[in-house]
Amino acid sequence: MSSIARFRNYALAVGLFSSFLLGDDGVLRDPSAGLMSSAEARVGRPLTAGSVAGVARRTTRRVVRRSTTYIAALPAGCARVVVNGVALSLCGGVYYQPYSGRYVVVYVD
Repeated sequence: MSSIARFRNYALAVGLFSSFLLGDDGVLRDPSAGLMSSAEARVGRPLTAGSVAGVARRTTRRVVRRSTTYIAALPAGCARVVVNGVALSLCGGVYYQPYSGRYVVVYVD
């Protein structure tokens, strides 16, 4: 293909694309709209029978796992929190659970 034919094809493609964007019902009729249409989210159960959209979000629970690290007393400035019915102490981003007169470090996943 010659360079003139290639240029003509390129110019035709640019012209068609520009007319699409700037036409009466084109995308850029309202410059604030951008190139993408608005997205709408539907809240509630999915309509399809086999759809599992949102199931993981609804069924995921936080898991409390004990470690093997024990301390005799809690550090200063701890707050009492409850995670899934388990009473824990939150000290500087670390969770502790009372166990046999000591405190064990627990991980909340």
